[in-house]
Amino acid sequence: MDAEQAYCPVHEAIQVLQEKWTMHIVRALLDGPLGFNELGRTVGGCNPATLKIRLDRLEDLGLLRRTVHSQMPPRTSYELAPAGVDLQRVIDAIAAWAREHLDVVAEADQEPSAAVG
Repeated sequence: MDAEQAYCPVHEAIQVLQEKWTMHIVRALLDGPLGFNELGRTVGGCNPATLKIRLDRLEDLGLLRRTVHSQMPPRTSYELAPAGVDLQRVIDAIAAWAREHLDVVAEADQEPSAAVG
């Protein structure tokens, strides 16, 4: 197996977490279970088809659980499984990094480039 094919857990995690809306969904569910429509409103901007795809993927990966409640009309709720709850540490680390460094990054983006001439 060459270096390009070697298993890298960081690469695998990024492949999952970089999918659009995934971290927004996880962050919303850290506050507790939500129904599909509640989740859509909380995440904001994610169309229902994409939301369904992301929820199915997170369920397949074991990061969340879907519960269908037997009532009329039927209601589905979503909650994080333990592996999903563990992403709180990742979100906290990203937030700490952002608080410490994002102003510097934004300032660098606004500076004229020395390469432009």
